[in-house]
Amino acid sequence: MSEPVTKAKLATVWLDGCSGCHMSFLDMDERLLEVAARAELVYSPLVDRKDFPEIVDITLVEGAVSSEEDLRKIRHIREHTRVLVSLGDCAVAGNVPTMRNPFGVEPVLSRAYDENVTAPAPRPRGVIPVLLQAARPVHAVVPVDVYIPGCPPSAETIHYAVSELLAGRKPELRKLTRFGA
Repeated sequence: MSEPVTKAKLATVWLDGCSGCHMSFLDMDERLLEVAARAELVYSPLVDRKDFPEIVDITLVEGAVSSEEDLRKIRHIREHTRVLVSLGDCAVAGNVPTMRNPFGVEPVLSRAYDENVTAPAPRPRGVIPVLLQAARPVHAVVPVDVYIPGCPPSAETIHYAVSELLAGRKPELRKLTRFGA
């Protein structure tokens, strides 16, 4: 009798970003079935589970670390993930979320909630995460194992990287980019 095939545990996480990387993940279309044959999606904005599992084989992280909530979440995820992947330019380099850094938190909040309103109203309390003084790429706060650049990365790039990781290999993404060797 043969041993049962164990699927890898795969998670995707969305921090401070636009969800474009998750849209590219979904753009893998029928190739999602190939991934599903080899991995179980155990945590994601695409599934209903609310708590991060005890151990995940591969976690794809979209977005920069911009709030205290993001920081707490990414530290927890790193502790419970074997291979952490920065997915997209916000996770890899900070991209758009870091554009607020030169201004500081209070001027950004004032612009959003005081200056750009048509009718005065109090700032929302309790629903907006407390912002860090500066948004940062994921590797600035926890170790990252694989970087997948792009805004967003293409479905082909994500499929290649995930397939390589599921096969136990580190993807050589430079081969796929126009900026590679």
